[in-house]
Amino acid sequence: MNRTPLCLLADVPDGGARVVDVPDGSAPVVVVRRGERVWAYANRCPHFSVPLDFEPGDVLCYRAQVLMCAHHSALFRFEDGHCIEGPCAGASLDAVRVEIGDGGWVVLDH
Repeated sequence: MNRTPLCLLADVPDGGARVVDVPDGSAPVVVVRRGERVWAYANRCPHFSVPLDFEPGDVLCYRAQVLMCAHHSALFRFEDGHCIEGPCAGASLDAVRVEIGDGGWVVLDH
């Protein structure tokens, strides 16, 4: 299994998200953080396959619980990427396997 460093945990706001380019040239991912827990998803809304961020890298989050698509206002839970409200309700973001590695790095497992 390959482990690719994406960013430092400290670079992701607690209760927020950050769009990160994957060093191998794969599509960018959204890294989401709540305390010491992290999740990551492909930066693509299932509604029209558009990025979740309107301004590059700026993903809206509410109450450290949900991500919001800047284009359609769909709301996705941090912990599983499931859409709980909006035009793609019931769909989910594509999960990307990450964990916190040595030195506080968020690493991609692939």
